[in-house]
Amino acid sequence: MSRDRPPVDILHYEIVQEQASALGRMGRTLEQALTRLREFDAAHAAAELPASMRPARRKLVMEAGQALWMFVVQREASGLRDSRHIMRTYNVPAEVQLCMGLVQAPSRPTPK
Repeated sequence: MSRDRPPVDILHYEIVQEQASALGRMGRTLEQALTRLREFDAAHAAAELPASMRPARRKLVMEAGQALWMFVVQREASGLRDSRHIMRTYNVPAEVQLCMGLVQAPSRPTPK
């Protein structure tokens, strides 16, 4: 940017740059979370998943849902309102979409 621009234009440029950078980070975070979930699913057949492994998978689904939520919010803050593109491009499973924005309750200690 040229230094002969008004300070407000320079500030606007910096804000837009940071929004784009944050959007990229959120997209990469979503990709990584979805990859971890897909790798888990590939290593464990869903029909044969033992009960002891279900919490680990649920955690991966919740992490992917949180990453999806953060990405959608960042996109909307940048003026990109249609999230259908994200769901198609990243091939987001329905179960991840359904837990988007949910916060898992902390586990309670079991009574003795």
